[in-house]
Amino acid sequence: MENAIFITTEEGEDLIVSFAIPLEEPGDVKSMILLRTPKYEFALDESERGVMVSHDDFPDDEDALLEEVAIAGDVVTITTSSRTYTVGIGGINEKEIEKAKKVLKKMNFDERFTLTIE
Repeated sequence: MENAIFITTEEGEDLIVSFAIPLEEPGDVKSMILLRTPKYEFALDESERGVMVSHDDFPDDEDALLEEVAIAGDVVTITTSSRTYTVGIGGINEKEIEKAKKVLKKMNFDERFTLTIE
């Protein structure tokens, strides 16, 4: 499990939830980004629509689509079409977590992925 040190969100044309995960070098982070751009999805094939997930450790998986997000206490499990990630959010400010939940719900307007919040 990786532990995030903060979460950033965006609710404009793009819907984004991004987890910052610290590296060994102080101040350096890697990112796991969940991105959806509903405005332009009409131009994509049905099989390409949804939330794209990218992780700095797996640059070849940039076409991975989100299948499930489960938030249980201080742990987020993110399942894509190619792998599963587990992220600890115990040190994250509650406001950041609530904003992320709000954006995840917006991302799932068409129920393309399973969203479980306990």
